[in-house]
Formats: sequence, structure tokens, C-alpha cells
Amino acid sequence: MNEQTYSVLIVDDEERIRRLLKMYLEREEFQIEEASDGVEALEKALETDYDVILLDLMMPEMDGLEVCRRLREKKSTPIIMLTAKGEEANRVQGFEMGTDDYIVKPFSPREVVLRVKALLRRASKTSYLSTETSAKNVIVFPHLTIDHDAHRVSADGKEVSLTPKEYELLYFLAKTPDKVYDREHLLKEVWQYEFFGDLRTVDTHIKRLREKLSKISEPAAKMIVTVWGVGYKFEVGAE
Repeated sequence: MNEQTYSVLIVDDEERIRRLLKMYLEREEFQIEEASDGVEALEKALETDYDVILLDLMMPEMDGLEVCRRLREKKSTPIIMLTAKGEEANRVQGFEMGTDDYIVKPFSPREVVLRVKALLRRASKTSYLSTETSAKNVIVFPHLTIDHDAHRVSADGKEVSLTPKEYELLYFLAKTPDKVYDREHLLKEVWQYEFFGDLRTVDTHIKRLREKLSKISEPAAKMIVTVWGVGYKFEVGAE
């Protein structure tokens, strides 16, 4: 119970990059598996519950965007996309497909390790790496409950499967009902570190959040309100 071993799937068609990332992540006690193309990656990701997937964007057989799209139909496994410079449009597409983060090549292996750890902290369903000390940190609304200690969201009693970034966005809004946030502020607060993202990133995550909630509870989905010309807010009892 002291230490938990986390598993990472490294997906890249360049063996040199896979070997480098594997070496650095294994030093930090991560359990590593590899895939050299999109088809193999999707098969492994569907049959194994990895804690994080490092996913190259440009690959033979099936690119990273398609892998992400298909995986998101079944699972919410945290994904960090590895992209080359000049692929900004693809990065936005990646966020639309459900990517949680991206790293631009060429990258520092140490940065990758830090990003993986940061994503795990946000995605963790246990108290591991958590700074929370409260015994129970739960926000309860009509139709929606957010258990922050467990990183679990339920709508009308049924659990909602969210990616780490979707969860963070919902939790951030729900902490301060009726307060309106513009997209720039949400990017800064939810995508914390130096993130020069497209504002559409926020819109696509809001859209995905609403879609997931509405499949279970329409009233819960309607709590995420668009304030036209400004941004978004969480409104209890919104109709």
C-alpha cells in the first residue's frame, strides 16, 4: 500500500525515442510497455488499463489522432500526445479527440517524466501524491456529486467516466457556482503550467463534458452554462 507501480504505454514508430523514454521512466519505477504503430497501440490500450499513454501523433498504419478517437469511445485513459513543431492544428484536433496534454518534439526526457507525474497526480483515484488531508472532500448538488478525494463524478447516482482534464475543468467550475470565467482564465487555471493553447481547447472540453453528462443526466449537463461573449459558469438548478 506504500508505493504503487504505475504503467505507461509508450507509442512511437522510432525505436530510439521509445528506448530513451523507457530508460528515463524506468528510473522512476514506472512499468513500461511499448508499441511501434497505431494499430498495435490501440489493441494494447483497449486490452490493458494503463495509467498513462505517451502517444506519438504521426505514425504508420494509424495516426495518434485516430488512436485517441477510437480509444475515447471505450476508455478515459490519460493521454499525452507527442507532436513535432508546426503541428499546432493537429494539437487542437488532439484536444478535441480527448488528449489531456501534449509535448513538442524535440523534448527533454526529464520534462516528459515531470508531465507524466503531473498527469498522474491529477488523475489519481487514490491519495497517492495528493496534498489533500481532509477525510472527505465531496461536493453535492442536485443530480451531480463530485468526490474530489476519489476523483469520481456521479450524475443521478451513476458514475461518469471523465478524462483527467475534463474532471479538472468540471471541478474548477463547480467549486465556485455562479462565478463566470473567461476562456483565458480557464486555460491558465486548469491547464496550469506554461500552456500556450488555442481557446477552442476550452470549448471542446466543455462540449465533451456536456455530452458525457447528458448521456446520464440532462439536468446535470445543463449546470454547465455558456455566458455568451464572456465564458462559462457552473449554475445549480440551471434549466
